[in-house]
Amino acid sequence: MLADAPRAQLIHIETDRRLGHEWDEWDGKPLPGNGDFSARPGLFFRLGALTLVVAVGAAAALVFLLAPRLESLHPSVPTLLWAALAAAAGVCALWFALLLLSFYGGTVLLPEQLLERGPYLRLMSLTSHVARVFGKRDWVEHAAIDVYNSLAERRQRRVGKGELLVLIPRCLSKQTLDGVLAIAGRYEVPVFVATRGQLARRVIRERRPRAVVAVACERDMTTGLRDVAGKLPVLGLTMRLPNGPCRDAVVDLDVMERWVRSWVSQTAS
Repeated sequence: MLADAPRAQLIHIETDRRLGHEWDEWDGKPLPGNGDFSARPGLFFRLGALTLVVAVGAAAALVFLLAPRLESLHPSVPTLLWAALAAAAGVCALWFALLLLSFYGGTVLLPEQLLERGPYLRLMSLTSHVARVFGKRDWVEHAAIDVYNSLAERRQRRVGKGELLVLIPRCLSKQTLDGVLAIAGRYEVPVFVATRGQLARRVIRERRPRAVVAVACERDMTTGLRDVAGKLPVLGLTMRLPNGPCRDAVVDLDVMERWVRSWVSQTAS
């Protein structure tokens, strides 16, 4: 039982940019779906494909507009640019196809620096901007994070207990916080409360973990993965927000325990 389990030490730290800043525009009304933004991965893949098409289209429009001036410099410049754009579009299409096959096929076809810890992080960020136009930002970000986690889990990475770090926000409900501390205590993993955004990077820089389990809402998680996941392995657990952002958030403790147990090299007895 959680009450009988050893609890991890909870370490608070402060810095200059608060977590939750992505919700500054919140009007205080209940969030859709009681703060649960779960969505199928296909939502992200559809918006991700649209994002790539928009990016290539914008680049093509720019080349088209600049072509007359570039041609005055040398007649072959526009042709070379069109060829380069076509090659870049082909590479993007091939990469996206490999991403789809890696996720749905069950076999990761690219190394992590060329997939979930590389271009995928940039695509997540750009797709988030496109999703805002359709009013689907939180759902698309949730789907994108789920895809990221699925790919990262398949790497089957192992680290020692002292090499894993858990980062949580200060807005967890008391029951959820107790559950997190109990899990961390069982596996002897330190837990840090990130009260402000720069903190996560500072803690990682000072503690030098080999892997991180991070907890945040979809908006903060998307930003955090973009900042950190390219440098070291991260699994990102999103929260449900039944009372609005930054208050009494809830997480799936079973998923957290599975992640922590899968990453530490020795499990608790």
